[in-house]
Amino acid sequence: MKLEFTKMHGLGNDFVLIDCRDKAVSERLPAMGDLSKRLCHRRFGVGADQVLLLYPSEIADFKMKIFNADGGEVEMCGNGIRCFAKYIWDRKISQGDMLSVETAAGIIRPERHRGMVRVDMGEPVLEPEKIPVKIAQSSKLLAHSSKDTSHPTPEDPRIIDFPLKVEDREFAITCVSMGNPHAVIFVRDVGSFEVGRYGPVIERHDLFPNRINVEFIQVLGPDRLKMRVWERGAGETMACGTGASAAAVAANLNRFTGKKVTVSVLGGDLEIEWGADNHVYMTGPAEEVFEGRMEI
Repeated sequence: MKLEFTKMHGLGNDFVLIDCRDKAVSERLPAMGDLSKRLCHRRFGVGADQVLLLYPSEIADFKMKIFNADGGEVEMCGNGIRCFAKYIWDRKISQGDMLSVETAAGIIRPERHRGMVRVDMGEPVLEPEKIPVKIAQSSKLLAHSSKDTSHPTPEDPRIIDFPLKVEDREFAITCVSMGNPHAVIFVRDVGSFEVGRYGPVIERHDLFPNRINVEFIQVLGPDRLKMRVWERGAGETMACGTGASAAAVAANLNRFTGKKVTVSVLGGDLEIEWGADNHVYMTGPAEEVFEGRMEI
C-alpha cells in the first residue's frame, strides 16, 4: 500500500499527518502503534515526533487521533492541533475561521489569528486523581523529603511546588493536565540543564501511572518563560503546546508570572494566556514542509 502523507511542524515539533476521511484509507492502515514507530523513525521513515490522523466526527467538525514516536496513543497535542487546522484550511476542507476538533481530551477549538493559529486549550486540570498523580505515593515521597512543605489536603489537593526525589536531585514539581499530564519544574539555567538525563526518569516515575510530560522552565521575567520539554513517548522535542500551556499555569500558581506570558522554546515562541474564563489560550505558527508517499 502506498500511503500519502503531509509533513508539518509547529516551531520544530514535527508531525506526519494522514488524511483518513476516506474510509478506504483508514480501513487499510496497519496497526497504528507499529506504523507510527516506522513513520516517525528519523533514519528509516519520514521522521517526526508524532503521527496525526484526520477523521470525520459525529460530534465536532473533525476528529484528530495522535500517536507518539514510540507507538503510544496520546490525548492531545497543542502544536499538532495547529498543524491539523492549517492542513484543513489550506486545502479548503472547511472555510470556517474556527474549527471544532474531537480529541481524546475533549472538543478543542482552533481559530485563525493574525496569520497564526489560536487554540482554546480548555481549563487546566489540577486535581491529582484527574492528571493523574498517585496521592498515596506522593505522601510517602514527602515523608522522606527534606523540603519544608505541606501535604495536599482535601481542601486543596493540588500538587504545587511539591518535592520529588530523583536519583541525586530533589525537584519541586507542579502538576497540571492540559488534556494530557505535565510535571513542571523550575530551574535556574534551562540551557545547561540535563534534560536527557532527568526527563526520562521523571516521565516513568511511579508517581505517574500514565507516565508524564516534563517541562523544565527558566523564569526570564514576569511575562516570559524559557522552556525545554521531555515529551512522553517522544523524548526531547523543540516545542510542546500543551507543555507551554501547563508551564504558564504553573508559573502563575507559583507566583512567578502573571496570566499572560511568552514561552520561548527551542523552535521559537508561543503566546499563552490563562483567561478570566479559566481557559488557557495558545497562539503560535504552523507550517507545512512537504507532501509525500511511502510504501507500507
